[in-house]
Amino acid sequence: MKTKKILIELIELLDEFESEREVVGQEMNMSDFLGFLNSKNRYENIKTKQLKGDYAGYKYEETDGPVTDISILIVLMFRYAKGYIKKALRDSAIKTADEFSFLMTLMTYESLSKSELIQKQVMEKTSGTEIINRMIKMGLIESFNDETDKRSVRVKMTPAGRMEIIKILPEMQKVSKIVTGNLNETEKNTMAYMLRKLEHYHNDIFMNKKESELEELI
Repeated sequence: MKTKKILIELIELLDEFESEREVVGQEMNMSDFLGFLNSKNRYENIKTKQLKGDYAGYKYEETDGPVTDISILIVLMFRYAKGYIKKALRDSAIKTADEFSFLMTLMTYESLSKSELIQKQVMEKTSGTEIINRMIKMGLIESFNDETDKRSVRVKMTPAGRMEIIKILPEMQKVSKIVTGNLNETEKNTMAYMLRKLEHYHNDIFMNKKESELEELI
């Protein structure tokens, strides 16, 4: 392919990327553009296990095969990661991936209201409150009244919680390396780009359209 043709194709892709970002209201940066370019490449001859059987009672529609596989694969990846995280937390006061995620978020804030912290974890209020209360009892976080909003309760990390996070980070970094498995650097960048894109899309649904039925969301 000649240089001129490559440049024309690159400009067309940049235009597509820019249009896509404008729709979702996101700024452009080189890292995401590289991820976008990588996502346009197809990787052939990847050794994978077969997800679907040969039973003739149900056949995929031509258009639903990849979509169905993605949903199943996300669930499977969650289960694999959960198993690795359990190993990483074996000797820690932090016992679950949710507790780790809550504390990692609090590491980057002076404090948050309980509802803010729960929303950032994309979790229902009841489940999130149970996790927060459990960590308060463990001494990993502490709660206090909001000075400006008397109806709100804020939480922040305790020194014990910070020490526990710092202690466990090397083990969680090992988990990250294992989860990305046999992906090369290009594939990791592509995966990160696509996951950020999907998270942005679904967070809007969680925050603003949570009560909508599936048909409405589609």
